[in-house]
Amino acid sequence: MNKRPGGELATRPLHFILLADCSGSMNIDGKIQALNNAIREAIPHMQAIANENPNAEILVRAIKFADGASWHISQPTPIDKFQWVDLTSGGLTDMGEALSLLSEQLKIPPMSDRALPPVLVLISDGLPTDDINNGLKTLMALPWGKKSVRIAIAVGEDADQEILQRFIDNTNIKPLQANNADQLVKYIKWVSTVILKSASSPSSQVNYMNSSGMNVPIPKLPENEPSSATDVW
Repeated sequence: MNKRPGGELATRPLHFILLADCSGSMNIDGKIQALNNAIREAIPHMQAIANENPNAEILVRAIKFADGASWHISQPTPIDKFQWVDLTSGGLTDMGEALSLLSEQLKIPPMSDRALPPVLVLISDGLPTDDINNGLKTLMALPWGKKSVRIAIAVGEDADQEILQRFIDNTNIKPLQANNADQLVKYIKWVSTVILKSASSPSSQVNYMNSSGMNVPIPKLPENEPSSATDVW
């Protein structure tokens, strides 16, 4: 068992939060169902990561955004009890409102000052239709917003790469480009396993700092491989 001065490491909460684009364009070519399937496939892998590290309590929830933004799964749910509820799509892309909604939950309270850096995963296939600047500014002004591990997945080639890069705010990490359902599954699994394992590792428990300025070591990003699938978005 890893220890800190004075005794064993106490269990600390690690919030894993998905921000999912549910705009009308996500209904094209089955993107929204591919996202639902990818998240559902990732859950057992996340549960395995949690079992490997009892010092971190992995809590999952999700925000959906289209015409406005709301909590799709509002309560921080332990991963061993987490069940995915399918998203549906239709409407605009109010990403800025989603970031503002997220920011409210990253304040202290309701966040604990003893939590591990949260993992935030933004998934989008298009351009924001509201003011993204205020949402980003609010998020990055918060200690847990700045220290969070921020990953973005671009679904299809119409996703706004510049906005996704601004959300990440780290030149060493680029948006992941998913051009078909297989790639989306691959990247959701990567975020849900490799990143989650790093964020819940003992090095994060003792506030490991790396050159990115985040409180967790960032593993090597998966390659954005050319797609061999025929169902390209």
